[in-house]
Amino acid sequence: MSSTSTPARGRRRSEQTRLAILTAAYELTTEVGYPDLTIEGIAARAGAGKQTVYRWWPTKADVLLEALALKADLKVSTADQGSFEAELDAFLQDSAALLAFPGVAPVLRSLMAEAQRDTDFRRRFRDGFLSKRRAALETIVERAAARGDKPDRLSGAFAADVVFGLIWYRILATERLLDQDDIVGIEQLLTGRPGKE
Repeated sequence: MSSTSTPARGRRRSEQTRLAILTAAYELTTEVGYPDLTIEGIAARAGAGKQTVYRWWPTKADVLLEALALKADLKVSTADQGSFEAELDAFLQDSAALLAFPGVAPVLRSLMAEAQRDTDFRRRFRDGFLSKRRAALETIVERAAARGDKPDRLSGAFAADVVFGLIWYRILATERLLDQDDIVGIEQLLTGRPGKE
């Protein structure tokens, strides 16, 4: 009995440490900015050893990337809600709320900048975040196709290009976030019907 509970405690401690490190990376970035973020600072804030951080992530950008990916997975719904319109609306509302969360837009901007400087990180950013966010939206379109309420000629790739193209343009070029009018406009474009007000 005790041998079974000991590994469970170890796994819990590791998960707690991982979450503490991710939280520390995100919080420090919002406080000091990405250029001043360090592995040493992350480790100190998380109460973990510097080597623990390096064992799990190769760079500070990778720690921040996982923190943001976890936040997106938790905050943006892809749940089956019975209709394409309802699921698209939930996805867009959740995405807008996530972007408005303090620190998210600057973190995204910093990660995209890092991806332009570091080709290895660019691949990890694409695979660990960008492609996963696109796949989440594509899942909604695929489910609509299976259910029979997908608009004609709409592909998951096109929907993702429209949604994430607008998001990234706003983050990188204008610093404007998504508002309700934007959401309605996207819904009208992708569904061919008036969006929810």
